[in-house]
Amino acid sequence: MSGLMRVAWRLGAAAVRGRGGRPLSQAAGEGSGGGSGSREAIERLVREHPVVVFMKGSPEQPLCGFSNAVVQILRLHGVEDYRAHDVLQDPDLRQGIKNYSNWPTIPQVYLNGEFVGGCDILLQMHQNGDLVEELKKLGIRSALLDAEKDQDKK
Repeated sequence: MSGLMRVAWRLGAAAVRGRGGRPLSQAAGEGSGGGSGSREAIERLVREHPVVVFMKGSPEQPLCGFSNAVVQILRLHGVEDYRAHDVLQDPDLRQGIKNYSNWPTIPQVYLNGEFVGGCDILLQMHQNGDLVEELKKLGIRSALLDAEKDQDKK
């Protein structure tokens, strides 16, 4: 079991299990064509970059508080290079990502192609330090580590 899945498992089995208890990689998704909401299209999107967020709005202008919170958490850690997809611009993508992850809400965060969860799980990972560790696995040094060093020097 990968580190991300262990983290998500601790935070709630629903975060890593699809319908019928199958791992998400095997959970049944709807849509099999090549449209923006198809399983194949979403698979490409979640794998296109180490950090991918499906949100309402854009990082520059989030259109819901939960999407804004995810953007702020990533910003706190110094994660500026990530892919964000505005589900409000594409109803097929909005439903397709929910089917793909078997997670009913937006935003949704993926690290290295693996579903992490929504705002609540990302916030818990931030608070307990797991996000720093997961970012490190992606080769991303959290800006919070540098902030701690600067604080220790004072």
